[in-house]
Amino acid sequence: MIRDPVLVNDWFVVARSSDLPVGGILRARVLGEDLVVWRSRSGAVMAWQDLCIHRGARLSLGWVSDDKLVCPYHGWEYDTSGRCVRIPAHPDQKPPEKARVRVYKAVERYGYIWVSLGNPSREVPRFPEWSDPSFRKIYCGPYRIKSSGPRAIENFLDVAHFPFVHAGILGDPSKPEIPDYEVIKSEEGIIAKDIRVWQPNPDGTGVGKWETYTYMVLRPLVAYFTKESDGKRFSIFYTVTPVEQTESVGWMIIAMNYAHEIPDDEIRRFQDKIVSQDIPVVESQRPELLPLDLQAELHLRSDRVSIAYRMWLRELGITFGTA
Repeated sequence: MIRDPVLVNDWFVVARSSDLPVGGILRARVLGEDLVVWRSRSGAVMAWQDLCIHRGARLSLGWVSDDKLVCPYHGWEYDTSGRCVRIPAHPDQKPPEKARVRVYKAVERYGYIWVSLGNPSREVPRFPEWSDPSFRKIYCGPYRIKSSGPRAIENFLDVAHFPFVHAGILGDPSKPEIPDYEVIKSEEGIIAKDIRVWQPNPDGTGVGKWETYTYMVLRPLVAYFTKESDGKRFSIFYTVTPVEQTESVGWMIIAMNYAHEIPDDEIRRFQDKIVSQDIPVVESQRPELLPLDLQAELHLRSDRVSIAYRMWLRELGITFGTA
């Protein structure tokens, strides 16, 4: 197990709930740990270490039978608590007490399956628009990124790259200025208010204007932004799953209270394009791990939220994905 207690005790998305039917099995990897995720007849989700205690075979290669996960190698059967209840080679023998798999916590929120490898003291972060029926929700991703989780989140928080990486869409190279803005950092996270960006076509009318964003860092690898204009509100909830030190998966939900006539697929294609522009740049960054020493890279006023994010990660003691 990695020595990063904050991330070990946090929640990470491993799949969409809809991707795991009753009796279904998924394989995932979080913080360098292989997991098997499966759903019982009651609808409950189990997340275990992907390892049979007998000979180390992957349980994710097995199957579900009568609410038991069956190892593909010797047919050992594990009940929903992770205890082995039957060994086919010795049907009359009670399985040893230590014949158990390592069990992790799993919950479902916002249509995702979240897993924690430790003992989380917090709930899954709050998504402000989730319970508001006036907002449609659109799932985007997963986005696989060959970079660290903190690098991916910092890119999401950064608006100064809009005029260059997303020229003609989210920004204009001839108007790259980022006016000063306010950042508030606390033990609970970070809020950056009144971040203004010139965007060439923010509402589909073809008329450029200044847009104002509010960003929030809710957990080390969960961030959110919202922008509002004339009652139209657009938000993105973004959570990154750290697979390895330099391998991550991004999961995104868009919430918007307007343009209900535009098909979900069209909005999803737009967001896919934005992310496809980000990924090559983020994957090119060196060092791949996010430097928490503020002397390691140069910082400007427009980097306020990035600076606050790095300082917060350092205060929390985050080591996985950082340098």
